[in-house]
Amino acid sequence: MNTYGVVLFHTNSMVFRAEKVLARSGFTVKLIPTPRELSSDCGIALQFEWAQREQVEAFLQQAHVEAAGLSLLTG
Repeated sequence: MNTYGVVLFHTNSMVFRAEKVLARSGFTVKLIPTPRELSSDCGIALQFEWAQREQVEAFLQQAHVEAAGLSLLTG
């Protein structure tokens, strides 16, 4: 079973900004449709490796990227 994290956003512009910031910092990220079981103002979410959750949060905060939340998903 794979475990990954999803960052939710209020706007598309924040998703794309977060993707750019994290990819430039060497994280493996992927744009995905927001999973139905999660609530978001935006239909796009950012998937990342859950083991890197703390680092992802720190990089987003340092870059002043406002996330609506982070969630753990398995699949």
